[in-house]
Amino acid sequence: MRLKGEKAVVCGAGGFIGGHLVKYLLANGVDVIRAVDIKPLDEWYQVARGVENLSLDLKDRDNCLKAADGTSAIFQLAADMGGMGFIENNKALCMLSVLTNTHMLMAARDKGVSRFFFSSSACVYNAEKQTDPNVVALREEDAYPAMPEDGYGWEKLFSERMCRHFREDYGLETRIARYHNVYGPLGTWTGGREKAPAAICRKVIEAKMNGTREIEIWGDGKQTRSFMYIDDCTKGTQMFLESDVTEPLNLGSDELVTINQLVDVAEEIAGVKLERKYNLDAPKGVNGRNSDNTRILEQLGWQPSIRLKEGLAKTYAWIESEMMVGVAR
Repeated sequence: MRLKGEKAVVCGAGGFIGGHLVKYLLANGVDVIRAVDIKPLDEWYQVARGVENLSLDLKDRDNCLKAADGTSAIFQLAADMGGMGFIENNKALCMLSVLTNTHMLMAARDKGVSRFFFSSSACVYNAEKQTDPNVVALREEDAYPAMPEDGYGWEKLFSERMCRHFREDYGLETRIARYHNVYGPLGTWTGGREKAPAAICRKVIEAKMNGTREIEIWGDGKQTRSFMYIDDCTKGTQMFLESDVTEPLNLGSDELVTINQLVDVAEEIAGVKLERKYNLDAPKGVNGRNSDNTRILEQLGWQPSIRLKEGLAKTYAWIESEMMVGVAR
């Protein structure tokens, strides 16, 4: 299935990834007829022109039927989520996203939708394989035996299984990408839901603006991650839905860095060197996580390639501009 000319709906379009995805699809010839999010329109990160933009709670089945009506492709990104601080302190709220996933799958089946994309997460992976900062990159099969991130990870893994069985039992062509730490401009950078790249950029900018020359880092800074820039995410998402790959695939960068190295990059961009204070009691997630991209290269002949220094420079510049606007006010 090639999406050009197909009628698509993006669920979670008022969020960071969803907003970017709508504009990417439109720029690549996809007829996005509808964008849906639970937030009021004036709270969306981005609003695209020429699209039916709806504020709907997709935990409600009737709203899911409205969202799916007249579409041939659904991108299901709607979920309650955020950075590690949010995930660890809102497990029940994260689990309630199962309602959205269930009702959107049912609506897709009932409305005769051809393809359904589900945005899963690297949080589905077995925690026992992520105890060492020198982590072996996670392969798709490492999700089992199941021991995912409590709350959020279980919701994603359960919903992956639902997608599989809707394909097997009802013929709905489902596609699943396991996102690894997506970042970039026009996203959350304060308030508790922000992820590490945005949080580090904000803290470096604050230290520079305030002259404190100090930064608090959650954990010991030795925990490792890979971070995927938003442009790679949107490109990969469209490729996934257009592909014939029915099993979940990693969608993430394989450029492994420590949190200390992430701070190094942000400091280099800012032209400062800060004293680091480590908060060992703060949520820090697993000790190590990286994406094994063997299978995506085999299946799609492509992998995320935007390097952290390039993507973080763009992210830093946008957050700094937002903070300067706040100062001016």
